[in-house]
Formats: sequence, C-alpha cells, structure tokens
Amino acid sequence: MAKTHHIHIRLNGVEKEADVAPRLLLIHFIRDVAGQTGTHLGCDTTSCGACTVLLDGRPIKSCTFFAVQADGREIRTVEGLASDGKLHPIQEGFHQEHGLQCGFCTPGMMLSAVALLEKNPNPTEAEIRWGISGNLCRCTGYQNIVKAVQHAAAKMQKGVSA
Repeated sequence: MAKTHHIHIRLNGVEKEADVAPRLLLIHFIRDVAGQTGTHLGCDTTSCGACTVLLDGRPIKSCTFFAVQADGREIRTVEGLASDGKLHPIQEGFHQEHGLQCGFCTPGMMLSAVALLEKNPNPTEAEIRWGISGNLCRCTGYQNIVKAVQHAAAKMQKGVSA
C-alpha cells in the first residue's frame, strides 16, 4: 500500500483536507481532489503559467509544486476571485478590454495580475508586462491583457475591489 499524507489546505476560503500521495502535484489536488477545474495544466514544466495559483498571496506554478508542500497554507484559484456574485476587477477588466481569446491562459494570467496589483496598485505598462511575463499567451499579443490589468488597477484604486 502506498504511503499517503493527510493535508489541510484552505482553498478559496474553504478548508479542504485529504489523504494524498507524496508526489501528487498541487494542480492535480486542485483539479482532481478539490474539483476546482479553472486552473489549467499546460506545459508541465512551469514555462507557460497556465497553472498559476496564489499560495499565501504569491503566484506559483502548481504543475511542479507538491500538494504536501501546501499543507496548512492558503491557495487561491480563479474560482476564488469573484465575491458575493460580483466579478473581481481583474475579471471585469478582461471582459471589458477583451483580454482573452481562447481563454486557456486566462486563469493563470488573472492570478499573476492580481498578485501584481496587490503589491503595486498603480503599475506602469512596463511593470504590468514584467508582472505577467511568466504567463504565455498564444492568441492575444498581450496588448488587451495589459489594458485589462490597467482597467482593474483603476477600478481598485477607486475602492471597488473584491
């Protein structure tokens, strides 16, 4: 019988616990154990950023992070952005500024942008581009993604945040 570890994770504000194999990746815990399928698995090598989640408020690539490493910690995924039925400003920005096409990179891109805006509420265009540089998008050319982050920054500065 394979050895398992009992873990407790706060996922999008909800306590989750499970017995997991030591080698279970966080992306698989989020998607397969917790049933939160908004986080996407792209490259399996941390190159694309589709699997980006926030771990204790910091963006990480969940495709190379073990679930046992997240024991006792807070994870936020795209499902945790909206609050009380209202879109987070970054979600609204992606909608208003047409910041997505196929949508595959969008959850990870949004979480990287949220982490950026929490550290720097008024980033320059260059700072936005650097903040999302760990996330690849094959469809958009990034210009509307930058506009979406700027939209969210302006909205959050006006005190309209999730």
